[in-house]
Amino acid sequence: MSIIEAIILGLIQGLTEFLPVSSSGHLELAKVFFGDNLVPEESLAFTVVLHFATALSTMVIFRKEVSEILCGLFQFKWNEQTKFSLKIIVSMIPAVVIGLLFEKQLESFFGGKILFVGVMLLITAVLLLFADKAKETNKNVSFKDAVIIGISQAIAMLPGISRSGGTISTSVLLGIDKTKSARFSFLMVVPLIFGKVIKDIMGGEISFQNSEIAPIIVGFITAFISGLLACKWMISLVRKSKLSYFSIYCVIVGFIAIGYSIFVK
Repeated sequence: MSIIEAIILGLIQGLTEFLPVSSSGHLELAKVFFGDNLVPEESLAFTVVLHFATALSTMVIFRKEVSEILCGLFQFKWNEQTKFSLKIIVSMIPAVVIGLLFEKQLESFFGGKILFVGVMLLITAVLLLFADKAKETNKNVSFKDAVIIGISQAIAMLPGISRSGGTISTSVLLGIDKTKSARFSFLMVVPLIFGKVIKDIMGGEISFQNSEIAPIIVGFITAFISGLLACKWMISLVRKSKLSYFSIYCVIVGFIAIGYSIFVK
């Protein structure tokens, strides 16, 4: 992998992790475009590093909320901070269960399955369109909502289903305030990403050659910086109900992916 390719993939991850267009789906499309000459272990390492970078950018943007979550967990008091922390934990359960029990099955959906990615992008487009039409409310996330949003996050483990798009759309359709929906969506994925990174490192699943260190570092920095910008932008867009633009984008890219899979690949 060249430095230029690492920068492009870093930008794709940083922007699409927060924008509702599926980072995993776009990375799959980009890998097909570049040929993805990395061996599977190195490709996995690069993808995990990019996700780690965007998780760090989330923590920087929401450093106050992250601090409140940590304080809530260790205060041992039944207050709003503790409740919010527990809701984050509850929302993680579906993805953790699916990830542990069906890891191999999930991996089978990756690896250049462009037709599948295209169809999932069309589903993402529909979700965004419905969410964009939702009415404004001041509702907070309840424990029941956290479970439903968590199920949406688990489904979004499939490439082409936007995690942020799916979880924010689900939250908004449940009647939750749009800004609070975006905040909850971005925060709920951070522990999962860190958990995934730790699991892969301890399991020895991440490995790369010395020649890949430079591209990985460049990709990490690019994903981190672009993630900071995209996260702030996305919060503003959700508040202003501009998700329909991303719905149109997902439709276009989805049909391009489907057409490529049928007529070119």
